[in-house]
Amino acid sequence: MARLSVLPSLLLSLVFASSATSAQVPKEIEVNGVRLPYVEQGSGESMIFVHGAFSDLRVWEPVKEEVAKRYRFIAYTQRYHGVGAWKDDGKEYTTATHADDLTKLIMSLNAGPVHLVGRSGGGRIALTAALTNPALVRTLALHEPAAPSVLPAGSSEEKAASEDRAKFSSAAIEANRAGDLVRAMRLFIEGVWDLEQGGFDRLPEATRTMLMDNARTAPLMFGDPPSRAVTCDALKTFSRPTLVTHGERTRAYFKLINEIIGKCVPGAQQVGFPRLVHNAPSAGPAAFTTALFEFVAKYKGL
Repeated sequence: MARLSVLPSLLLSLVFASSATSAQVPKEIEVNGVRLPYVEQGSGESMIFVHGAFSDLRVWEPVKEEVAKRYRFIAYTQRYHGVGAWKDDGKEYTTATHADDLTKLIMSLNAGPVHLVGRSGGGRIALTAALTNPALVRTLALHEPAAPSVLPAGSSEEKAASEDRAKFSSAAIEANRAGDLVRAMRLFIEGVWDLEQGGFDRLPEATRTMLMDNARTAPLMFGDPPSRAVTCDALKTFSRPTLVTHGERTRAYFKLINEIIGKCVPGAQQVGFPRLVHNAPSAGPAAFTTALFEFVAKYKGL
């Protein structure tokens, strides 16, 4: 495993669009019987961004402009996320369904092979899609993917990761069981992003709006059965160039998963962002894009 070190040239606040008028109006594309909103900007090799829990394509606003200067930037909103109506009660909310949607999206946009970028739960989805359809992937970049299935069953790493996840998510899970979806989302974000109690209220308005819009996904996310498709053995056969990033102050849960992925994927590169946590791509977009560009530049045209 190769290891890189990147220092952010500037730590930026977590901001999305500066105003409603400056935000890009999403297009829509139909895949697997649902219409997925997406935005694209720029030209050249395609770079597709996959969001995580309680979010949608808006979470990538802090990096969109910079990426679009060099690549065809594409970010989309997964089914059940965003503000659109649901086609059902959420019964198709699974990692496998989201990964297949992503695959069909790449094919429908004639974008492959792509530079695929996923964060948190979106990292698990991107990884699942990449393992299933490696020919569609040029490079893979994962920021703290929520993929505990890579941890060896019964290992000390799995035990430590489970204990840490319980610390930051148990209160949110209880709120979800009680039917308080907004509280569940707030507690989960405060735990994952290492915010103090009530820290959600001090996030930028655009960030809070996006998270509130996606609070309704709480029962789906917490009820999603664990996926065992992504294992270390499967990763050992993955041959696409892979970058794994993390905030150096992030939760042990994510650090443990990152370490195992770095060991299992041949030649995987690791980058840590000083002083940042799980939301590093948004809180430190300059550091994140610098690491991403330096990595991808080695494989342009591959």
